[in-house]
Amino acid sequence: MPSPLGHGLVGLAVHAVTARDAGELWSVKRALLVSGAAVAPDLDLLFRFVDGRNHHQAETHSIGAALIAGVVVAAIARLAGWTRPLALGLVVAAGWLSHPLLDYFGNDTHPPIGLMALWPFDRGFFKSPWVVFMDIGRTLDWETVRHNVVAVSWESLVLTPFLAAALWLTRRRVHGARLR
Repeated sequence: MPSPLGHGLVGLAVHAVTARDAGELWSVKRALLVSGAAVAPDLDLLFRFVDGRNHHQAETHSIGAALIAGVVVAAIARLAGWTRPLALGLVVAAGWLSHPLLDYFGNDTHPPIGLMALWPFDRGFFKSPWVVFMDIGRTLDWETVRHNVVAVSWESLVLTPFLAAALWLTRRRVHGARLR
């Protein structure tokens, strides 16, 4: 499964490609919110400390969790008086959905294999037959650290062009709109 860095890069790409103007594109608050949503599903790793069970890649890695996150952010943004709260909620949901999409193409080595992508509509675990991303180890021994460095380097190599393309397309769209 990709690292937080890989998820954050794609979250920034989602932020960039969905920005309607230069103000949204360069909004640090919006960028942090969307990239944070792209990383947030892995907070389920902390649930193990609550009941000792492995909750990773379950409900938080799903369409249902993305919709819940989008609704919560839209409601908070509306109460706070932010502009376009519904649009912000949709972008946060898209950022959240980028996480299970990347994990779907990851090398899963921790049972249960796959992720519960369609929760609450389906409780099955889904896994792509094509592995694009290496697994990330969760220990600090030398072999795992070395493996993680290689895995994160590969993610950066694969995902950074997506962020660059999103920024380029959005800047072109935004500046092109200003020139007309």
